[in-house]
Amino acid sequence: MQIEILKSKIHHAAVTEANLHYVGSITIDENLMEAAHLIENEKVHVLNMNNGERLETYVIKGKKDSGVICLNGPAARKMLVGDTVVILSYCSLDFQEAKNFKPWIVFPKADNKL
Repeated sequence: MQIEILKSKIHHAAVTEANLHYVGSITIDENLMEAAHLIENEKVHVLNMNNGERLETYVIKGKKDSGVICLNGPAARKMLVGDTVVILSYCSLDFQEAKNFKPWIVFPKADNKL
């Protein structure tokens, strides 16, 4: 049996940009991506701590050490610059393997740096 469990979490990052006229997605600083074991085009859930919005999108790699967290396309309407977000990704694992799996959890500083 396969189950979905938390793989990666960036906890309490600040939205630095919102670009409505972009194709869509979330741009994340490459340092944060590496720390959380996220890859470009991976599906993520983004939870807005300020207004309770939740959305599903995919990751675009942002400039390393930029601190960028940018909501692109329609997602830009759900999150404002300065909002605090939690970014989650999940993976499917065998039930027994999942019992021992430890997710990568990142707690960025106020400037979205490690």
